[in-house]
Amino acid sequence: MSYDYIIIGAGSAGCVLANRLTEDPNCKVLLLEAGGKDNKPEIHIPGAYTQLNRTAVDWSFWTEPQPFADNRKIYIPRGKVLGGSSSTNAMAYVRGNKADFNEWESLGNRGWGYADVLPYFKKSENHEQFGEPYHGEGGPLNITWSRQPSPLSSVFVDACAECGIERNNDYNGEEQLGASMLQFTIKNNKRHSTATAFLQPVLRRANLTVRTDTQVNRIIIENGTAVGVEVVSTHSAMERINCVKEVILSAGAIQSPQILMLSGIGDPVELSKQGIDMLVPLPGVGKNLQDHIWSGISCEVNIPTSNSLLQPWNKAKALLRYLLFKKGPLANSPLEANAFLSTDPTQTRPDIQFHFAPLGIADDYSTDIYDLKTFSKKSGMGILVILLRPESRGFIGLRSSKPKDPPIIQPNLLSQPADIDKLLFALKKAIEVASSNVFKEYTPAGISFPKDTTSDTALLAHIRKSLETLYHPVGTCKMGSDGMAVVDDQLKLIGVKGLRVIDASIMPTIVSGNTNAATIMIAEKGADLVKMGY
Repeated sequence: MSYDYIIIGAGSAGCVLANRLTEDPNCKVLLLEAGGKDNKPEIHIPGAYTQLNRTAVDWSFWTEPQPFADNRKIYIPRGKVLGGSSSTNAMAYVRGNKADFNEWESLGNRGWGYADVLPYFKKSENHEQFGEPYHGEGGPLNITWSRQPSPLSSVFVDACAECGIERNNDYNGEEQLGASMLQFTIKNNKRHSTATAFLQPVLRRANLTVRTDTQVNRIIIENGTAVGVEVVSTHSAMERINCVKEVILSAGAIQSPQILMLSGIGDPVELSKQGIDMLVPLPGVGKNLQDHIWSGISCEVNIPTSNSLLQPWNKAKALLRYLLFKKGPLANSPLEANAFLSTDPTQTRPDIQFHFAPLGIADDYSTDIYDLKTFSKKSGMGILVILLRPESRGFIGLRSSKPKDPPIIQPNLLSQPADIDKLLFALKKAIEVASSNVFKEYTPAGISFPKDTTSDTALLAHIRKSLETLYHPVGTCKMGSDGMAVVDDQLKLIGVKGLRVIDASIMPTIVSGNTNAATIMIAEKGADLVKMGY
C-alpha cells in the first residue's frame, strides 16, 4: 500500500500536519509513531506531569558527560507517545520574541520573519484571555492561564516588580519583557496536547491512517528521491511502505537527524564511522544542537505548597478532588508564573527567563529537577533561572548503525564562558527577587538552596552541580542556505526530492522561550508549504 504523504513522528508537529494535510479528502496520509496511544491517565492530569518521566511514554535520553557541569550526564526526556512531548511537557505556552523570527529571516530564510509567522501562531490558538491583534480565537489549541494558581504566584510577580522587572500580562503579545502568570496548553483543567487538539478530532477521516508502536528504521531514497520508509513494529516484521508525494520527517531535534543519518544522509565522516553508505553528503545533519539551560534557587515557605502532594494522604485527596471536580493542585501545571529579562538593560530581547513553581527543591543536587525524589518534603517554592540564547553548540551523532540504539547527545553545555557569566548574573537576580520584601512574609528563613549565596565561587559551583537543560533541543536540521544548512526555507531537504523536515530541528537559532509553541507554528506553516506545492 502507498500513501501521498508519510509523516514520521506523531509529536507536536506531526499531529498538526496530520490534521492540516487531511483537510484535502483526496490526500492520503500515513502518520507513524514509535510510541503508543496517549491513554496513560497521568498524561491528561496537568499536575501529574512529574509522573511521566522515565516511563513507557518517555524516550529517556541522556547526554554524554558534560565537562563544564562536573562531568555529569544530563537527563533529556522526550515524549514517546501520540502528541510527543506536548503530551509529557509542563504545558507552558511561550512563542519567543519577535526578533527571533526576524533573525531567522535575516539568515536568508524568506517568509520566516515575525510578520510572516504571526498568522500561523494565531491559526492554532483558541486563547481564553486575549484576542486580536496578537492572538487567535476558535483554533484547535486551547491557551489559558491557570484557573486556580497558588497564592505565591502573584507574590512572585509582585516581587519581580519590586526588583525592577515590570508586570506584563501578555508576554506573547506586543512586548515580551516583564513578569506575569504563565499561559498554558490546558483546557477545562486538562492537558491540551497536539494529540488531543489536532489529532483526536480527525481520527475518523477516511484519508488518515495512524500507526502507533511503529519505528522508522530509515527513509528509502531511490535516484535522489524519497520514495518510502522502512519500518518495524511490535506487531510485524520489517516492512516497506511506499510514498507517492513526500516523506515528512517530524521526529524532533534528536531523532530527525538520527533517522537521516541512518538513511545515508549526513556528514560523510559520521556515516563512515558506522559503515553506512553515503547517499547524500550533508555535513550539517545533527550539528547546531541548542537547548535552554538552567539552574535554580529554592526557599522554604510557611504556607502549604505543592510539596504536600508528596505525602500519600494529601496526594490521594488531591487525586480524588481532581477526578470528581477537575479542581485542586493537580489541575495546575507544576509551573505557574514567569518573567523575562535581559542581562543588557539596553536590549528589548530577553536572554533570561524565570519560571516560578510552588515547589521546594531538595538540596542534594539530584539529577532532573522534575523527578519527585528531588523535591523537599517541606513546603517551599522554586525559581528556575533559564538562559534563553546560549552560545554553546553541540551535536547529535550515531552510537551505532542500529535504529534502536539511542544516539549520541553532546550539547557541550557551558562550553562558552559567556553562558556562565549570564547565568551567574541571572542567579543573583533570582536571589534578589526571592529576598524581596513581599516574599519575606512567606520565607522567614530566606534562601535554602543553594545554602551559600555569599560568593561568586559558591554560586558558580552551584550552577555546575545543578545545571539542567529545559528539554528544548532544537537546530539539528537547520533551515538556511549556507554550507551547514539541512533544509531550505521551504523545509525541503537539500539534495533529496520528496523529503521535508518539519519540526523543532529546523530552527536555525533557538527562540527566546519554551519551544513547543514555535514548533506548532512551524508545523502550521509547513503544512501550508506542502499543500501549496512549494
